[in-house]
Amino acid sequence: LSSYTVARERVGKSSLVHLLCQNQVLGNPSWTVGCSVDVRVQDYKEGTPEEKTYYIELWDVGGSVGSASSIKSTRAVFYNSVNGIILVHDLTNKKSSQNLYRWSLEALNKDSSPTGVIVSNGDYDREQFAENPVPLLLIGTKFDQIPENKRNEVLTRTAFLSEDFNAEEINLDCTNPRYLAAGTSNAVKLSRFFDKVIEKRYFTRDPSQMTGFTDRKRFNFKSLHYD
Repeated sequence: LSSYTVARERVGKSSLVHLLCQNQVLGNPSWTVGCSVDVRVQDYKEGTPEEKTYYIELWDVGGSVGSASSIKSTRAVFYNSVNGIILVHDLTNKKSSQNLYRWSLEALNKDSSPTGVIVSNGDYDREQFAENPVPLLLIGTKFDQIPENKRNEVLTRTAFLSEDFNAEEINLDCTNPRYLAAGTSNAVKLSRFFDKVIEKRYFTRDPSQMTGFTDRKRFNFKSLHYD
């Protein structure tokens, strides 16, 4: 999972990665400097005859919007051969959500205006992601910090984000594992996303045919957020 934060952890990426990989709350999250990597064990098609186990690397890369071009070029290294992208944003911060467009275009090498802002009055070209071959998942953090009387408004806004990116969305509190408890809709969406990336990486167009792999494979995921 790759993301970018230099000043302080604003969206909870490190906490999210730890929760996804260790199924535990990260007690004392620190700033992300450079890149940190954790590994998740994913049982592909769990409970079926096709079940196989994969190791998935999640990259958490530090950074910020408006970074110098040299820093931007450095983090571009982490975008090579990306197999999936988890877009992470702070549900309590509308600007955080808007910056996801910036992150995604950069990661997919479609960012042609480094200092520009991609969103204006909610108008966005969804066709940029309609044919995107890289699976995307949208995760909103700090759900617990949204007042009850504001949740419908926030969730309506994030639903448009999900539609723009043609991706499923998960909203959670990274300090509470119950949001990803087995059998919940969030857990199902998460597993479905990882399975989709595995299929994209190792299957041919015919889902019944596999390209040949061992029972355990390792590959990379990225999650993205601009401060």
